[in-house]
Order: sequence, then C-alpha cells, then structure tokens
Amino acid sequence: MDGGFREWLAGLTRREMALVAVIAGGALAGAGLWYVRSLPQPVEVRAERRPLPAPTASATSVFVHVAGWVRQPGVYELPEGSRVIDALELAGGPKRGAELSALNLAAVLTDGQQVIVPRRAEAGTSGAAGAVPTAPGAAAGGLVNVNTATATELEELPGIGPVLAEAIVAYREEHGPFTSVDQLEDVSGIGPVTLEEIRDLVTV
Repeated sequence: MDGGFREWLAGLTRREMALVAVIAGGALAGAGLWYVRSLPQPVEVRAERRPLPAPTASATSVFVHVAGWVRQPGVYELPEGSRVIDALELAGGPKRGAELSALNLAAVLTDGQQVIVPRRAEAGTSGAAGAVPTAPGAAAGGLVNVNTATATELEELPGIGPVLAEAIVAYREEHGPFTSVDQLEDVSGIGPVTLEEIRDLVTV
C-alpha cells in the first residue's frame, strides 16, 4: 500500500501536491483543536461571604436578699435565671435545723426578691400530741431565748459566730438577764445590722 501511495503522489502535479498539503494541514489543526477542547477545564470557585453573627448582649444580673436560717445572710448578685438553691449556696448554705421544705428551691429568682429560710421548729405545732420537745434555749414558736440559750445554740442564729455567741453569754453573766431584744446591741460586736437579722428569731 505504501508503494501505491508513493506512486500516487509521484503522479500529482505541483498544484495538486499543494492542495493535498493544505487539506492535510487543516485536518491536523482540526484534530488538535478537538483534543484541546476535550481536556477538563478549570472551574472558578467563589466562596460565599456570610455575615458574622451579631454579638450577644451581656448577661444581666439580679440582686436577692437572703435572710433567716442561713449561715451568711445578706444581699447577693446572681446571673439572671438563677434559682433559689443558687442563692442559698452563696449565703453559705442553710443552718442545721432549717426548714427547706417550706421553700421552692427550683424557683427562678427575680430582681429585688427576698428569700427567707425559716427554722424547722417554727413550722411545728405547739401542744400537738407527739410534738417534739423544744431545746432548753428555745422558746415557744421556735424562738431562741438569749437568756437561757447556750453558746452553741446561739451560733445557730444568722450572723452569730462562736465569738459573738460567747460574748452574749458573757454579757448576761456579768449584767444579768436581757430585759429586751434591743439590749443585745450593747454586746460588743453586735451592731444594728446584726440585730435586725436576728430580731425576729430571738426572745428574752
């Protein structure tokens, strides 16, 4: 076949040879263009710019007054959404003998709220059959008698630690029984704030 092709080429005139060359060149160019187009083309990828989330507002606080049968009564600041149990923990926790069942420990606190923890004896029924006898230093209604209570019993009062409890006992031994609750302010270390915290919990 190669010999016949050569004889065919040898029989062509110069003009026919030129025409064959043009046709062959066009075919090669078309084949090359088809090959280039068949190659995978890069795809432009544009990242979508998303807006940043708006900053959240700072958490607000609530102020709560914790009073009654707790170790450290006072006003405390807590994050909004806190519950009564959180306020009691900040106040040092309830004292021994606190009647926690009288409170809803799961309640959400509100700003300006007062949480009063009662003493267990205050919820008892006086004179009822089978009632638990009160302690020597306790009076009717669960109040602590500052004239008969021991230093240990006095320590159960909010804001009264071992030092102040001993000071109360020493004062009554030196000056005689207290004649009024207000007289407790004469005891060294007891000021108006402490007196107001225990006023409703003591008697003479």
